[in-house]
Amino acid sequence: MIEGNESRPIIGAVDPTVQPRYAGWTTFARLPRLEDVPRADVLVVGVPFDSAVTYRPGARFGPNAVRQGSRLIRGYNPALDIKPFDVCQFADAGDVACNPFDIADAVNQITAELTGLLSSGARAVVLGGDHSVALPSLRAAHSVHGPMALVHFDAHLDTFEGMYGADITHGTPFRRAFEEGLLRDNNIHVGVRGSIYDKQDLVNDAGFGFSIITCPEIDKMGAEGIVDRIRERVGDAPVYVSVDIDVLDPAHAPGTGTPEAGGMSSRELLEVIRGFDELNLVGADVVEVSPAYDHAEITAVAAANVTWELLSVFGRKAAR
Repeated sequence: MIEGNESRPIIGAVDPTVQPRYAGWTTFARLPRLEDVPRADVLVVGVPFDSAVTYRPGARFGPNAVRQGSRLIRGYNPALDIKPFDVCQFADAGDVACNPFDIADAVNQITAELTGLLSSGARAVVLGGDHSVALPSLRAAHSVHGPMALVHFDAHLDTFEGMYGADITHGTPFRRAFEEGLLRDNNIHVGVRGSIYDKQDLVNDAGFGFSIITCPEIDKMGAEGIVDRIRERVGDAPVYVSVDIDVLDPAHAPGTGTPEAGGMSSRELLEVIRGFDELNLVGADVVEVSPAYDHAEITAVAAANVTWELLSVFGRKAAR
């Protein structure tokens, strides 16, 4: 149970049977805004920053797209048997304002704002933005929880050294996080596939405390096997979950910056995340939604449902 939430009235999401889902505030799942509640236990925070991408830009528009895709979400999660918005206070904290021209300055701004939001004891699911925003999110979570185990869903390792003289890009956040002591040594990637720069990248990645579940392994393991492997890997450590939407196959998520063929289906990803209710989940992000490349909100709806499942896991933890 999140301390103190049982004594406060909870303001939930707008009832879609009272107000149509295409109307009203475009907060995530039409949750109350942070300024409209006395205190929040779990926050959704947008970070519209994409100046650290190496291929397609556009993820700065991701938070708004994911919020729009979330309008279809209803209040009860039958797979987890929880009405998360009824058991603790969720709120949408809006977007972090950051410098679009200077990566280092933006990362510091994001770190400062997220650290302030978490200082009240709230948990947060961050909506990116490109994957560089995971670094300031991890810094903020570390200020509360100390070193964390990372569960990372992505087609790519994101533990590379840097590119074009920049040491912070969307391909470097977890190398920087490990170097800064934000991560433990029991981390795991899920969904990695495709080409890489050199075999040495895998050696380096293992040195940063990562094991890997590749996409070809997923068919053999199934969702239950993946969850078991993750639980075994992270144990009872505080866990941060980072979801790059390109972990999904482009058929399920075309609107992303660096698509890779042969990815997970949205069904597989959602099923795995539902198994996280036994993890010590302390923070998460869902990143790399680039709506300019999306079709019929396919990617935005997938990302919104990933976020919903993460929020539902937080709800399950609060209900205990």
